[in-house]
Amino acid sequence: MTRTLAEPEEERLERRKPGGGVVTALLALVSLGFLAWAALRLAGMEFDRYTVALVALTPYALLTGAVIALLALLLRRWLTLLIVGLVTVALAFSVVPRAVSSTAPAQGVALRVLSINTYFGQADAAAIVDLVRRHEVDVLSLQELTPELVGRLDAAGLGAELPHRVFHAGPKADGSGIAARYPLRELDLLPKSTLAQPTALLQRPGSPPVEIAAVHTLYPMGADTYSRWRQEMIDLGQLRLTGTPRVLAGDFNATLDHARLRSLIGTGYTDAAAATGSGLRATWPAGWFPPPVALDHVLTTPEIAPQSFDVFPVSGADHRAILATLVVK
Repeated sequence: MTRTLAEPEEERLERRKPGGGVVTALLALVSLGFLAWAALRLAGMEFDRYTVALVALTPYALLTGAVIALLALLLRRWLTLLIVGLVTVALAFSVVPRAVSSTAPAQGVALRVLSINTYFGQADAAAIVDLVRRHEVDVLSLQELTPELVGRLDAAGLGAELPHRVFHAGPKADGSGIAARYPLRELDLLPKSTLAQPTALLQRPGSPPVEIAAVHTLYPMGADTYSRWRQEMIDLGQLRLTGTPRVLAGDFNATLDHARLRSLIGTGYTDAAAATGSGLRATWPAGWFPPPVALDHVLTTPEIAPQSFDVFPVSGADHRAILATLVVK
């Protein structure tokens, strides 16, 4: 039988595209998921533990968008390519700069700060002390510091390297502490938090005093912990900058994509990893699942210039240790 009606133009064009309508529908579905994911970061939407987790994975969203855009190009889905491509570029403007160094050599006194979440005090004490010794660390911030770990650190020789300390050791994840090469005077800069966050004034000869905070905000992924994490991040942001050099070092349980951490940085801090082009170096977990993200940070006030940043695995810990070399101007 001969067809007498012309085939609709839209149908002919659709049939000419690789895969036809089924592929178009699948690509559109995947693209919608990506757009919703990206919108969380671009709009600063964090309102529960699930959105916090998705925002933490923003660098992976950027890679996902790039793959979808490439598929749309190969499959000639031009509208999908346009929309996904624009959103991917917007994400790139948020993510890529933290992998590009913006530091310049600075004159002043070098300050090396090491921080590690010790995983309920199970981290290898000898490995921590070895990092302190090899890198001539001046300040050590310890999270999840237990009394048992304090004993192992002392047995490994921490006191000989860093004889001054403000330790608030506690069970499981409760404790934190600061150890230093130079005298410390305990301060009370932060309101009471779920996990210990001690603060101290480092008094170093030939250098201005430096305020040090061992940061450990509550894990936001529990069934009822998001609101407390959010408030503790807000509390950090309410620390008034007084002109005294300050270092916040520890496990923020937040990445540079979380609105709460970006708001804190916006009050006048610099993230040492991002400033030195290491902002995409993951710190948790120590393995490869869940997808690694950067939860641990060293933040500095304008009186301090970051110079380098590095990450080290430590046996027994679920976070990697972070080491920032700073210059106090």
